[in-house]
Amino acid sequence: MVQDIHTATWLSSVPQHWKTLRIKNLFDEIDERSETGEEELLSVSHYTGVTKKRDSLENEDDFISNAKTLVGYKKVAENDLVSNIMLAWNGSLGISKYEGITSPAYCVYRIKGDNNPHYYGYLFSTAIMKAEFRKKSFGIIDSRLRLYSDKFFSIPVAVPPRNEQDQIVTYIKAKSKKIKHFIQKKQAFIELLKEQRQAIISRAVIKGINPDVTLKDSGIQWLGDIPEHWEVRRIKNISSVISKGTTPSTMGADTVENGSIRFLKAENLYSNNISLEPSFFIDEETDEILFRSRLEMNDVLIVIAGATLGRTGIVTEEVLPANTNQAICFIRPKEVNSEFLQMWLQTPYISSLIWLNATQAAQPNLAMGKIAEFKILYPPINEQQEVVEFIKAETLTIDTAISKAEKEIELIKEYREAMIAEAVLGKLDVKVHIKKVLENAK
Repeated sequence: MVQDIHTATWLSSVPQHWKTLRIKNLFDEIDERSETGEEELLSVSHYTGVTKKRDSLENEDDFISNAKTLVGYKKVAENDLVSNIMLAWNGSLGISKYEGITSPAYCVYRIKGDNNPHYYGYLFSTAIMKAEFRKKSFGIIDSRLRLYSDKFFSIPVAVPPRNEQDQIVTYIKAKSKKIKHFIQKKQAFIELLKEQRQAIISRAVIKGINPDVTLKDSGIQWLGDIPEHWEVRRIKNISSVISKGTTPSTMGADTVENGSIRFLKAENLYSNNISLEPSFFIDEETDEILFRSRLEMNDVLIVIAGATLGRTGIVTEEVLPANTNQAICFIRPKEVNSEFLQMWLQTPYISSLIWLNATQAAQPNLAMGKIAEFKILYPPINEQQEVVEFIKAETLTIDTAISKAEKEIELIKEYREAMIAEAVLGKLDVKVHIKKVLENAK
């Protein structure tokens, strides 16, 4: 029997024979606690759903949790729904494939009656449902929103017959498997292109671009012979400033939503460029506190802390005015082309030095003093520019191919989201589509 519910607009477009129920009629909240804390620790995100926390560790020796004990963590059974109440509005919830435990701050729900939990896992991942979660969440700004169980339970959802739930899940899994295979092939292709790109850069900044030049021993075992007229210098000798930013105690861990000064963090350095997303800002008063780490045009940035250790970028006019936190070191070139220096920092030689000299505590960390002592091959300044232009020309086709492949991955991800939405809302005759998918798989 269909419950008397004031339905959301989207529910009026689902098949007429589907029921409409509030989530409280479909899930129970479970609050079983671990007595030993020895179960598998699980986490949840809108990127990966529910996963084993240890699978996300960079190193086997990393701490799986900062908590003193996992006793009292919430138990999770296979097929339970796990929700991060602070980020449910952004899709940070999912059906668990594992038994384990999760943070006491999360909510754990278990399916009722004759229903397929995976159907609801897919339904809750759609933009329509995330909008519903957002409307029911409490908080002034996104970072403070909370979706509590009573509000979650009050949301009405579509309820297809069990056999249709199963068919929809089968269809989505089959299509998702093909999409995952497509993405893996594209990612492997991108990695191959990046290796080719890196080989071009490394050869040009170590051997130069003149095949007939006379060579000499560099005196550095890993580099071998280099052009005879090139010098070997330390980074501190071709820079006017080598410094890093900080996060003042007055700011805590947060930055303002909007401000006049951009505040760069490690996540802003990606693919050896500075990404403006995500955006963090500080106000002018805080910038005055951080004046020592105020960035300038053509500063070369390098991540010195965290899992993205070694990523680089160059400060452009678009980025300024800007400051940075303690995870980023900035090098202000004095007698070297910024682009040449950045390309040199991308070589396997420097990458090896970075990881050899990094301290391995809770996260890898590289001291600025170590960077200052790193050696750089130093051609005449006009030849540095020639090397940079050569590399740009040689890698243009590769960069275009990488960009195209990345765009194809984004498009197929968007297609998957649209496909899931159409399937869970009854817009597809999944019986016909399942038959086609299975026939194509043979």
